[in-house]
Amino acid sequence: MRIKAHHAVSALSLLATMALSACASDTMKTYVGTPVESVIIDYGPPTAVVDLGPGERAYQWRKISTNVVAGSRHTEIRDTRGGVRYETRETPDYVNRQECFYTFFARLTERGWSVTGFRSPTLECE
Repeated sequence: MRIKAHHAVSALSLLATMALSACASDTMKTYVGTPVESVIIDYGPPTAVVDLGPGERAYQWRKISTNVVAGSRHTEIRDTRGGVRYETRETPDYVNRQECFYTFFARLTERGWSVTGFRSPTLECE
């Protein structure tokens, strides 16, 4: 029974991840065709600006997220020949650090730098 429940929770987690997986890319798409200043106004100055050639640039933002993941404690009761035995498994708390990069490509136009595209973030950063 516990195995089925574990698989159901895993399946729900996967579905939730898939539902959220396009979030960053969908947001990034909205900036294509706008001045790069639109992104700067919303997210602050870029971490890096790279000249890619005449009239072409990449603007990159870096985001670091730190989360504390709570540990767990699981106790099982087992009947043995010698009586009842308790088995406890513990996993400690830990800190999860995630570094993400968001990159926009821009072209120089008459009105300034305009976003022409973006590099999709890694799956963990979507």
